[in-house]
Amino acid sequence: MPHPASRVLAMLELLQTHRRVTGADLAARLGVDERTVRRYAGTLADLGIPVAATRGRHGGYRLEPGNKMPPLMLTDNEALAVVLGLAAADRLGMSTEAPATTVALAKVHRLLPMTVTDRLAALQEAVGFPLQPRDGAVRPAPATLLTLGRATRERRRVALSYRSGNGFETLRDVDPYGLVFHRGTWYLTGHDHRNGEVDTLPLERIGAVDVGESTFTVPDGFDPVGHVTRAVSSNPTWEVEVLLETDVVQASQRLASMQAELTETADGVLMRTRVARLETMARVLAGLGWPFTIVRPDQLRGAVADYAAQLAEQAKRSPAPSP
Repeated sequence: MPHPASRVLAMLELLQTHRRVTGADLAARLGVDERTVRRYAGTLADLGIPVAATRGRHGGYRLEPGNKMPPLMLTDNEALAVVLGLAAADRLGMSTEAPATTVALAKVHRLLPMTVTDRLAALQEAVGFPLQPRDGAVRPAPATLLTLGRATRERRRVALSYRSGNGFETLRDVDPYGLVFHRGTWYLTGHDHRNGEVDTLPLERIGAVDVGESTFTVPDGFDPVGHVTRAVSSNPTWEVEVLLETDVVQASQRLASMQAELTETADGVLMRTRVARLETMARVLAGLGWPFTIVRPDQLRGAVADYAAQLAEQAKRSPAPSP
């Protein structure tokens, strides 16, 4: 006969799995009577796990929402799915800002049997990911992701602050159609009432978010994933950071036509931007006339050197002799 403690844990697992379970169903699954089920519910309450009991036709037992329910009971397959999911999300940049994923993985490892933990740790160290996270990507705050997710599901308009590529802050009213994770970056896509178009906004540039009362309807057939994929594929692909030896006023004037973020530092102005072709960036840097230091990508150094060699070859040219 199973020990009563095993039945109590089995009851907890049933309550964690199902939103509500009747007393008769619990009694049948645990092999006890309904009076014993009530006693088990009291035992769980004494352990700090509140169990709500309701009577009537739709009555039964359920766990009170918003409570952490120890112990964590996972099969080997379930534990594998959790650990791999967390590791993949962290590796690919899909998780929120640190240290949530690391802490969650540590908790999972602490609560699992040592034999299972050792095998999962070995697998976690051995597994490789062909896709690498975007260098320097800013992961979204959990509150931002959760708030936008709720607004998207409830079809509620949001007011948000957004930082453009050149560093300007704007306030926008957006009907959020969907959240999409694409190539290491989270995006919000929806109708932007500021420009009257369906826009694609990287979450890393979104600040405060307020969910309003106004509701909206998503256009029939709208595909958030397809829209974001098309929008991003038409955008520049190289992320560039260059330290310019000048001041931010001159840099803003000379680079006004570029979608560049300019940050004043002790050594000059750090320019961050995205370009489709590094050769174009090399010509821009050569035309500025200021000393500069390339931070990334390393491929830009080669593009600048190639452009310099082209200029050197052109400098050797002599005009054709007159006839």
